[in-house]
Amino acid sequence: MNPKKKIYELIVEQINLFCLEQNLQPGDRLPSERDLASLFGVSRNSIREALKDLERKEFIEIRQGGGSFLSTTKRDLLGNELRTHIDKAKAILIDEMLELRRAFEVEAAFLAAQRASPKNLEAIQNVLIQMANAKSDPEKGVQADLDFHLQVAYATKNQLLIDLMATLALRIEENIRETRKHRFTDSNRQQETLDEHQEIYDAIADKNSDLAKHLMSQHISRIRSELHSSS
Repeated sequence: MNPKKKIYELIVEQINLFCLEQNLQPGDRLPSERDLASLFGVSRNSIREALKDLERKEFIEIRQGGGSFLSTTKRDLLGNELRTHIDKAKAILIDEMLELRRAFEVEAAFLAAQRASPKNLEAIQNVLIQMANAKSDPEKGVQADLDFHLQVAYATKNQLLIDLMATLALRIEENIRETRKHRFTDSNRQQETLDEHQEIYDAIADKNSDLAKHLMSQHISRIRSELHSSS
């Protein structure tokens, strides 16, 4: 993320991402300034400045006393510049989520290798089987991938880490979904991804905490590196 960006420019990116996530169409109304300020945790003045910037670019129409609406004057509104802004904001969030995942999932693998019970190992192994059987079903693959990382967290026996994973589960799921879409444009990566998870499991099962930590870090770092190389 560019540290020189002004607050309103960052808010513009967040508004663009919100439009994509909510599937807003030209002519749809944006939330009020108050609601946007609450949603993004910023002042109404900052929201107002961001909306004025979007209005200058003709991406929205601000109607006196009526709110802000996605422009209907540009047929390519979501297909060109605005979509580019949205994609950039989305890419930033994907990358930041991978940074966050590496911060706590690497430690989770380390602890799991020390503390996993036979029941934990069985649960992780069952998820690997599900992942292998889901090669032709992308959504089942996403769920199995998420379950793998959740089961590793359960094996740490650290309740705070488990709670953190549960709290972030939906965001992690979306992160996995997006990164798998990118990785699996190369069909060979599907087996490579399964192999990476299998190696992490093997290290945990062998109680090799340093190797489990290294492999989890390598797994997430490899995904980030692939994303950056294609951007």
